[in-house]
Amino acid sequence: MNRRAGLALLLLAPAPLAAQGLDRGKAPELTDPPAFRAPSVGTATLPNGIRLYVVELREVPLVQVSVAVEGGSRLDGEVPGLASFTAGMLDEGAGSRDAVGIASEVAYLGASLFSGASWDANSVSLRAPKRTLEPALDLLADVLFRPTFPAAEVARQRDLRIAQIIQQRDQPGAVANLAFNSLVFPAGHPYHRPSSGDSSSVASFDSAMVRGFYERSYRPDRTRIIVTGDITLAEAEAALSRRLGGWRGASVPAAVARGGTAAAGPSRIYLIDKPGAAQSVIIIGNPGIERSDPDYFAIEVMNTILGGSFSSRLNTILRETKGYSYGARSGFSYRRLPGPFTASSQVRTDVTDSSLVEFFREFRRIRDEPVGADELARAKAYLALGLAADFETTGQVAGQLGELLAYDLPLDWHNTYVQRVMAVTAADVQRVAQRLIRPEQMTITVVGDVAAIREGVERLGLAPLELYTP
Repeated sequence: MNRRAGLALLLLAPAPLAAQGLDRGKAPELTDPPAFRAPSVGTATLPNGIRLYVVELREVPLVQVSVAVEGGSRLDGEVPGLASFTAGMLDEGAGSRDAVGIASEVAYLGASLFSGASWDANSVSLRAPKRTLEPALDLLADVLFRPTFPAAEVARQRDLRIAQIIQQRDQPGAVANLAFNSLVFPAGHPYHRPSSGDSSSVASFDSAMVRGFYERSYRPDRTRIIVTGDITLAEAEAALSRRLGGWRGASVPAAVARGGTAAAGPSRIYLIDKPGAAQSVIIIGNPGIERSDPDYFAIEVMNTILGGSFSSRLNTILRETKGYSYGARSGFSYRRLPGPFTASSQVRTDVTDSSLVEFFREFRRIRDEPVGADELARAKAYLALGLAADFETTGQVAGQLGELLAYDLPLDWHNTYVQRVMAVTAADVQRVAQRLIRPEQMTITVVGDVAAIREGVERLGLAPLELYTP
């Protein structure tokens, strides 16, 4: 490097921090986050009633097509796991292709294809380069409404799922989740049994049962399609009308969700034995709320403070201060029917009782004490500044729009998100905490070495205790 170039670099280098007036020992002050404006959404209806939503994103020549058919695992009825199994079978044979043929075609087109089911919807998603979109949509159409459900492939996938279910019995986290849901939600409620099914229900699956569920559940009048990426509304409408506009669906009665009401009772501790376990898996919670709850923003801020972020109270005390765990969290599961509120962690066996003390101390503190101004400001900034990161890719945009449609929220809902988050007060946080965080009505599920933890947990006197076998 010659002397002139070196001098130029020196002149262009930033000034030392001290010269810039920056104090490294003082955290920067938070300013109000900027307003957010979501991408505009074009809408249309295909000839058979399918609702179409298109967001143009021209930066990258990719197109995401997300198909959602209302229903999902909450419509399993008396056969848990059937919705998710049926959804998983869609790309195991469709049209003239078998499973290998579908996978080969997806790879050849440079695309990705996924089919599955949540609690509230059956879904198929396709992402493809703009240049191969036309043949990729042909494949999507086959998978969506020309699945073959070959008997041999159904049997193979059924056996694989049974093996996975059996394997989960040795996974403490999976056991804790299954037990918690069966205890919080009563028999007859859709969430009482796992969305993946159990070994008994899955063993009954055959091609005829899967096809019957498909014909009852997959219908154009329940379907919406979100298209995001390098495409116009007119292009998307024309391309999808040619392929899906003639889909009518079978003339069968609409499925309905099962009944059952979840109500929190007095707190109770359930211990599930995992002899010799080095850790205990703790899940604490109760029935939650609907996504349409008018306190949604205050609830999100409150949970961010309690356990919804890395700097939350639960994670700070259990991970950073006490060293009991690698992490702790809390959150509300939003679904068509209210899902649970949960607070959870995996902790060392020898501090199981101490960890429960910290959980309940934080539950009571957020109810009984107003949050400080700095903590409140950080939580609101965390939510408001994180919103833009949820719209970075075509898939993320489709996911955010899909959530609005699933819960009947307006398409411009995100445009006032920042303002409504920033309007939450400390009084709002305490009010919703007192309403929803109820230490006297918690189901406490602990999977661990009962011989090592029972005495300490009983001595706490938090709630009646019983041994539980899932």
